[in-house]
Amino acid sequence: MLLKVTRIFHYGLLTWSTTVTPPIHHLLTFLLLTVIAAKYLIKRPRAVYLVDYACFGPSSNLRSNPATWQETLRSVVDDDTMSFITKISRRSGLGNETCLPSSIHYIPPIHSLHLAPKTRVEPNKIDILIVNCSVTTTIPSMADMIINRYKLRSDVRNMQLSGMGCSAGLIAVGLARNLLQTIPYGSCALVVSTEILTGNFYLGKKRGMQLTNMLFRMGGAAVLLSTSSANARFELMHLVRKSTSAQDSAYHCVYQEEDDEGNMGANLSKDLVATAGEALRANITTIAPLVLPVSELLSFFLSSIAQKVFIIKKNASTKPYVPNFSLAVEHFCVHAGGRAVIDAVQRSLNLSDEQVEPSRMTLHRFGNTSSSSLWYEMAYCEAKQLMRKRDRVWMISFGSGYKCNSAVWKCILPALSPDSAWANCIHRYPVDVPK
Repeated sequence: MLLKVTRIFHYGLLTWSTTVTPPIHHLLTFLLLTVIAAKYLIKRPRAVYLVDYACFGPSSNLRSNPATWQETLRSVVDDDTMSFITKISRRSGLGNETCLPSSIHYIPPIHSLHLAPKTRVEPNKIDILIVNCSVTTTIPSMADMIINRYKLRSDVRNMQLSGMGCSAGLIAVGLARNLLQTIPYGSCALVVSTEILTGNFYLGKKRGMQLTNMLFRMGGAAVLLSTSSANARFELMHLVRKSTSAQDSAYHCVYQEEDDEGNMGANLSKDLVATAGEALRANITTIAPLVLPVSELLSFFLSSIAQKVFIIKKNASTKPYVPNFSLAVEHFCVHAGGRAVIDAVQRSLNLSDEQVEPSRMTLHRFGNTSSSSLWYEMAYCEAKQLMRKRDRVWMISFGSGYKCNSAVWKCILPALSPDSAWANCIHRYPVDVPK
């Protein structure tokens, strides 16, 4: 564009010179506009696209149905704890096909990384590699393992995120986006989101720490991002991160610690759902103006004024206006952290059962796969052929700290076939999940 404008200006000067001498302020104005245009083009962030993604489908011999899993636990817990586990397991929302690492199928469970799952990634054209795994940190890092296993280039920019909880997947996507916008156009970033359960299986009796054993299952996803739209399937429209770690209650609601007997595990606070709601509201405050139509923003604004100015005494029937996010996005991928989390988000956003179906079915089939769960949910939408060109997808993730991160994607090209993780079972879904 700048070259074309320059040629036009030069032609104008030649034409003008045959008639009158151009005033100096015309030349200065043109130079100023050229500098401003060049500065804007250089500093404007590049669009980032999702080229493709793949979810890990565990082998069927790693399935852990409730009866087999409870039999494994009987060797390490007492009868009272076993009764609690059985009761919660019935209400967890997990099905009979979720998977656990092979080491946890032993009686008693074995803590060995040699039996942990491995992830396959394509090495071609990878300029950036980001791996996120919260509770396991190895030396060398998992990023280094991938580079060594697949012989990636020596100049690949690699890093690993740990301790960021189930929201780490979108944090990694945001980091990849920022890096892609600083390196040559068309570069590719590979994000690998996983969790290693092998060495973090809780063997104690504390109920708040037993919940992680019941909810978390093995899984992982690989996501390829690029600044080139060639072959891209989604465009990243918005990414918003919110942290409530400054609040002590939020900071401690998911906390790795030892119990009174010295057993290490992650303790889930009873205030977890309420804390997640506060983090979600903080995230919505930022992302709503970016995605909602003007009519919904105006209704929300007037409702807020009515509550703060005109209503002196609030009563039980007075509720804040909840924007209709269905006018802004077509698909919702709520982190499958557990039934209680999905229920809370559904109530907060006034979502229908169909809109949270991807989250519930992912929880039922794969369990809580931590940071990769959002990709299983998007893959569910595509496997059910619900995704259409130009559809928007809102991913909402939660993680320790406490954090709520969200991303909005715009579909460019729906998948032509189901992701391998859903391919052999999608025909059975959706299923009825007992309440």
